[in-house]
Amino acid sequence: MTELTHDPITLEILSNALRSVADETFVALRKSAFSNNIKERADHSTALFDAKGRLIVQSQQSLPIHVGGIAGTIRVLLEKYGDDIHEGDVFVGNDPYVAAGTHLPDICISTPVFHEGKLFGFSACTAHHADIGGASVGGSAGGLTEIYQEGLRIPLIRLFRRGELVSDIFEILLLNVRGADERKGDYNAQVAAAKLGAVRMIDICNRFGRDFTESALDELLSRTRLRMQKALTAIPEGDYYFEDVIDDDGMGTKDLPIKVCISQRCGQLTVDFEGTSVQALGNMNSPFNDTIATVLFVFRSILDPEISVNYGLFDAINVVAPLGSLLNPTFPAGVTNRSLTDQRVCDVLLGALAQALPGQMPAASNGSNTGVYVYGTDPRTGKSYYFFETMGGGLGGRTTKDGKDAVQFGVTNTANSPIEAIERDFPLLVEEYAIADDTGGAGQFRGGCGIRRVLKPLAECTFGGIGERFEHHPWGLDGGTEGATGFFALKEADGTVQRLPNKVPKITVKPGQQIVMQTPGGGGLGSPSARTSDALTEDRQSGKFSDAYLKAHYKN
Repeated sequence: MTELTHDPITLEILSNALRSVADETFVALRKSAFSNNIKERADHSTALFDAKGRLIVQSQQSLPIHVGGIAGTIRVLLEKYGDDIHEGDVFVGNDPYVAAGTHLPDICISTPVFHEGKLFGFSACTAHHADIGGASVGGSAGGLTEIYQEGLRIPLIRLFRRGELVSDIFEILLLNVRGADERKGDYNAQVAAAKLGAVRMIDICNRFGRDFTESALDELLSRTRLRMQKALTAIPEGDYYFEDVIDDDGMGTKDLPIKVCISQRCGQLTVDFEGTSVQALGNMNSPFNDTIATVLFVFRSILDPEISVNYGLFDAINVVAPLGSLLNPTFPAGVTNRSLTDQRVCDVLLGALAQALPGQMPAASNGSNTGVYVYGTDPRTGKSYYFFETMGGGLGGRTTKDGKDAVQFGVTNTANSPIEAIERDFPLLVEEYAIADDTGGAGQFRGGCGIRRVLKPLAECTFGGIGERFEHHPWGLDGGTEGATGFFALKEADGTVQRLPNKVPKITVKPGQQIVMQTPGGGGLGSPSARTSDALTEDRQSGKFSDAYLKAHYKN
């Protein structure tokens, strides 16, 4: 075990200083962005890296799913450009196959940090742009079969060269997207955030000294790796299996299996997804960087939630997924909706860990990242608009308390779009926005309930959506019952309701019609008969459960 060579108090001060930089850039990006998706929903992440391209810190509010892609991008940047990196350069990329990104709407902006003329590190940010061109807004529709259809693929290229904008590149980026003015504003916000991070990193170098800072970074990464390895020893030696399925890929293939074996052998932990479905025809595939990020998120959350998110985590766990599979696809597989697949990866990992660490795992949560988009022409302005959102759902029942209602779970933690922001920015009326009653599974600790949102357009528009856990219920654990599934529907003016596909490529919605979206609940934990009378009374008083539901699931 590596011994500390630095004063631990100074190390902690440095670590927190770096974290504060990442947090500051996160807030700066959110406050200066143009799109609803970033300024309201905070669908972005910021991070700092050392000169070797190792992740030093990710902001605390960032999305766990972004950590693999943003780290991979900096690695590719160094491989591609080597010594041809200069002060004032700004790089942009998004492609998962040539730029190690996540999916095309997540655009990574990075800038090198030079201290006294020598490369010290990188400041980077990833943000989900509401549109990236392609066959549908945001590239998230069902019915897309290859990455060419999903939008503009950006290899890792310079957007600024030695401080000067490469205007030809920027023109190409903006020419190939819907809502170019909004996209331009988001690009500028990302560049400003990355540059702010660079300034703050230089300040830290000046404060602590370059030599001390670089050696301290090595120690911080080593400490994280050792701490994670120690946490992993809580898992007993052995093999632990679990499997679940993706509802469908949007192209007719149903019940795509995701299988995992967590193996603990002589202090080395391996997570192997052998037996998982081959890559899907539809765009539900998860790039391997995202698969790794999901694995790291689950183990960190379960075993040591306070551990730093940096390169040390990547060294601690061996992740294996067959090449050409749903979790490690090959070009040109579509990947836009990979977050829904990664949510199911969370489920199978928790299911396997429930065997390794009985009594310590939650039941399955909503297991989706329900994505919806609406676009058209705003009759108030005559301009095009693009609304995109991913919705939360129910959290699974936990070992000591009920699951939460209406939250993001797993590797996505974006905020919602407030009613006021939607109705201000888009020609949409929010007819209903509520917790979907009775959607959480029963148990000693009940599952959280999903979300119900109903939108009514002021003018004809196009709607598309991507849902999971719309066919297969989130599972209960230790005697708890399963959570409810979600759905999309179209409600007519006369009140009739038409169920829509789980993956809606795009449909026309006319004034008077309403778009109904309901997300899954979480599974319950423990036998419903073990629920206390006090908790039952609280449920009745809060109106959480209907009398019929209580009668069906609880003993008197």
